[in-house]
Amino acid sequence: MPFANFKVPAGTLTAEQKEQIITRTTDLYAEIFGDRARATTLVLVEEVADAGWGIGGEVLTLAKVGRVGQVTQN
Repeated sequence: MPFANFKVPAGTLTAEQKEQIITRTTDLYAEIFGDRARATTLVLVEEVADAGWGIGGEVLTLAKVGRVGQVTQN
C-alpha cells in the first residue's frame, strides 16, 4: 500500500488545498505503480501546532516563517 504523510503548519492550508494534495499524490502513485495502486493509496495531511516543528534545531513559528519569507522576497 503506497503511503504519503504531509506535515504542515496548522491553519495554513484550506480544505481545497488539502484535497488537491491528496488527489495529486494519489495520481502520482498511480502513475508510478499502476492504476491498481489507486484504491490502496493512503495520503495523510497532518496539521502541526504552531511551534510544534523546527528545522536545524530551531523551533519555528508561523511568525518566524512569515518574517523569513518577507526577507527573502526583497
